[in-house]
Amino acid sequence: MSILKFFSIRSVPKTSWSSSHPLNFRPNFFTLLMVLLGNIVFGTGVAIIVAAGAGLDPWTILAEGLALLFDVSIGMATFFVSVSVLFLWIPLRQIPGMGTIINTVVVASVIDLALPWLPKPSNYFLQILQLIVGILVCGLGSGIYLTGNLGPGPRDGLMTGLQRITGRPVALIRTSIEITVVILGWLLGGTVGLGTVIFAFLIGPSVSIGLTVVRNLSGGEVSGE
Repeated sequence: MSILKFFSIRSVPKTSWSSSHPLNFRPNFFTLLMVLLGNIVFGTGVAIIVAAGAGLDPWTILAEGLALLFDVSIGMATFFVSVSVLFLWIPLRQIPGMGTIINTVVVASVIDLALPWLPKPSNYFLQILQLIVGILVCGLGSGIYLTGNLGPGPRDGLMTGLQRITGRPVALIRTSIEITVVILGWLLGGTVGLGTVIFAFLIGPSVSIGLTVVRNLSGGEVSGE
C-alpha cells in the first residue's frame, strides 16, 4: 500500500463492532469494549506526550490561554473549551452519544493514572522521540474508538463533522483544526513550543494511519481510496 493512501482516507471505517447509530445507548459488549479500549489507548498517548515535556498539545495551549484571560484554572478552561466545541457541533449536525461521555471521562482518568509511570526524559532528542510516539498512540486510539460509532469526543466530533461537510481528507481537516487552535491559544498567551508544532502537523496523519490500520486489521470498509 502506498503511504499516500494513509493520508487520503475520507471517512471512518465500518467494522464488525461498529454501532449502527451513534445514539445507541445499549450497544453490544464488544462495541463498548472497543470504544473503551480506544479511549484508554488515546489517553495513554496524551499522557506520553505530557510526560515527554517537549511542549503542550494545541488544545491544552488554548485552555491555558483562556485560563490566563479569565483568571480560572486550566481544568475549568478545558471544560469551557469542551462545551464550546460541542456547541460547534450544532451547525455541523453532529450527534453526541455514549462515546462522547466515555471520551470525556476515560481519557482524563487514564492521563492521571498513566503519568506517574511514564518516563520523563531530560534529553531533548528523547523528549521529541517520546512526543512522536505519543502522537502515534493517540492516532491509533482515535482509530479504534471512532470506529465504534458511539459518538466521538468533542474534538474528534468537530473533525468528523467538518470532514463530512467539506468532503476533504481526515488528515487535512484534523491538521487544519490543530493549527487553528495553536494560533488561537498563542494569541491568548498560551505556551507554544517545538513539540506543539510537531503535534499540530502530525496528529492529522496519525489519525488517518490509525483509522487505516484498524480498517485493515478488522476487514472493514472505507471510502476515499
